[in-house]
Amino acid sequence: MEGMRQKSIDEIGLQDLQNVGLSASESQSFLDKLQGVLSEVGNSQPEIWERIAFTILRSEHPDPLHQLMYNATYRDWDVQRVGPPPVWFPKLEEASKTNIGRLMNEKGRKYLGSSYKNPIASFSDFQKWSAEHPEVYLELVLKEMSVHFHQKPRCILDTSDESNPGGVWLPGSVLNIAECALSPHPRIGKTDDSVAIIWQNEGSDDQPVQSLTIRELRLQVNRVANALVASGFKVGDPIGIDMPMTVYAVISYLAVILAGMVVVSIADSFVASEIATRCRLSKAKGIITQDHIIRGGKRLPLYSRVVEAKAPRAIVIPADDTRLALELRNGDISWDSFLQAANAVGRPEIFKPVALPGEAYSNILFSSGTTGEPKAIPWSHISPLRCGVDGWAHQDLQPGDVIAWPTNLGWMMGPFVVFASLLNGAAMAVYNGSPLGRTYGKFIQDAKVTMQGTVPSLCKTWRNTSCMRGFDWSAIRCFSSTGEASSMDDDLWLMSTVGYKAPVLECCGGTELAAAYIGGSFMQPQALANFSIYSMMSQVVILDENGNVYPEDQPCVGEMALYPVLFGASNHLLNADHDKVYFHGMPVYKGKTLRRHGDVLQRLPGGYYKAQGRSDDTMNLGGIKASAVEIEAVCNTAHERVLETAAIAVSPPGGGPEQLVVMVVLKEGSEISVVTLKKAFVTAISTKLTPLFKVSAVEIVKEFPRNASNKLLRRVLRSQLKEKQKMQSKL
Repeated sequence: MEGMRQKSIDEIGLQDLQNVGLSASESQSFLDKLQGVLSEVGNSQPEIWERIAFTILRSEHPDPLHQLMYNATYRDWDVQRVGPPPVWFPKLEEASKTNIGRLMNEKGRKYLGSSYKNPIASFSDFQKWSAEHPEVYLELVLKEMSVHFHQKPRCILDTSDESNPGGVWLPGSVLNIAECALSPHPRIGKTDDSVAIIWQNEGSDDQPVQSLTIRELRLQVNRVANALVASGFKVGDPIGIDMPMTVYAVISYLAVILAGMVVVSIADSFVASEIATRCRLSKAKGIITQDHIIRGGKRLPLYSRVVEAKAPRAIVIPADDTRLALELRNGDISWDSFLQAANAVGRPEIFKPVALPGEAYSNILFSSGTTGEPKAIPWSHISPLRCGVDGWAHQDLQPGDVIAWPTNLGWMMGPFVVFASLLNGAAMAVYNGSPLGRTYGKFIQDAKVTMQGTVPSLCKTWRNTSCMRGFDWSAIRCFSSTGEASSMDDDLWLMSTVGYKAPVLECCGGTELAAAYIGGSFMQPQALANFSIYSMMSQVVILDENGNVYPEDQPCVGEMALYPVLFGASNHLLNADHDKVYFHGMPVYKGKTLRRHGDVLQRLPGGYYKAQGRSDDTMNLGGIKASAVEIEAVCNTAHERVLETAAIAVSPPGGGPEQLVVMVVLKEGSEISVVTLKKAFVTAISTKLTPLFKVSAVEIVKEFPRNASNKLLRRVLRSQLKEKQKMQSKL
């Protein structure tokens, strides 16, 4: 395989095609078409790839063939000089129909002057303009979304208070963000009859998908809001939601906020101690949960963990839509009994939304908490608007779209899906079950998903198990990936499932930002596992080791930082000093103290960016700073039996420079010696990165520890290695 990858596209022959899974007759037909493309296109590698991808390659072709074509086409591409090769290309006619494209054609000349050309050629300039004039841009976009103010803000942005580096957004505004999500907005094509949620439960995959319109969803949310009030909860009360991302979870989430209460986000994967921590930090007055979780045909306990956590009074929903499968503790109540309480108001499906100041809390979320106590991060009623703004601009969500993203309300992507879809008149697609297998793929097909979100580890599972073969995903306009660094091979496979007509738009952000600071765009060519643009309204800088800002056109690697005037970003933490966490010790840029984020970012030639993990995932190898993510990307492809790797640096027991240890998870059923793996990793790192990085040891493990949002816990692996070293030193 390595030998074939080194061939250029015009050197590919019949045997090469047969080696990657085509029959003799298929190989001849494919080769004839390939040679026809090469004779017509010329020497432009992007044009060759685009023609091959759109006219010859098919989703049913074996994965190795797609890799062969991509690698052979771009064999001589000069990454160091021009950046990563593009794999998807925008078309002006289609770009002009997107949300951002239409806005640029209407306003581009007004704000960019005579330099404005079209949405593709001028997009980078328009992003910079939006970052320099965020209040102007935001006012334009809010008119394009389903936003209703009970009292309009005095202005878009107030920066008069110098003690608040981020300024005050929409000061004086009064609204309820759940009401905005649930209200029709004819101007954007969102009506009471628009579909709001499409869902399906695991086990009913042979049945048609179910749906709720905006009107139907609003009536159900109103009933739950009335039940909350009738049950004694008051405006401002924090109420936990600890359950899978189901239609009931979405209804409960919106009802809590509509009633002026505050959602406490708790991931359904958490053990009792983590549930207890989040209830304690938020001072939760109640919790909405399920008796069990149904995943892959298994019933996993959930309510029992809530009880063990000694959580406040619980409202318990049956997982199978029938009746509870267990007895409740004193004071807890079943979902049916809870809803009955709403009847006391006479008209339970009518509820007057509680209008609140924009800065009032709507949701308390938490950092992952992999080290110490998680940070409790409050979202206001304004914060979710950032989800809607990003979904409008970067994922191009419009009425009629359907967004699916396997996630949970315990993590920010759950609220993102709710608000990014509903504020833009799109529908969310919610699957109550495991996203790992074919039943989820069928749901994508049947729900006619147009924007499919994923995380790299999920995509890797789909690809390695071949479980998504044969589905019609033709409705998909784009994929979006977040959570950790993506794999080029996995992204290529994902795009191949839809004939390369839909790009993978990488995005990276944070709970405390309410969205992303960097991502991809329909306006730009997209490269595998790379970002192409900072988010609209975001100013991002990359710092060197001395805290100096690298010039914006210079390729570099460093810790990134944010200009603090950032719509949607937090300005308060419940259990930590916000200023100390995000601003203390940061350099000043353009008269403002920069905001700390902690990601390491690489700026590449060609205008692309690559995530290099967190700043605390960097290591010092032989006096050179190295990124764990960068090393892992090389090692992951060093041997065909490797599923994934984790690069860890540890000091030897007696002290001294850090040594590189590569942890490995092998593909199912594979066996290989650590000696062979070490040789493969040494060769790969030496030839693709630098010969200065020496692999000290290789360790094979069954799986890697991850948190509930699937992020690799390198700190846990590092601690395990240190503990192992201590044990060995005592022998």
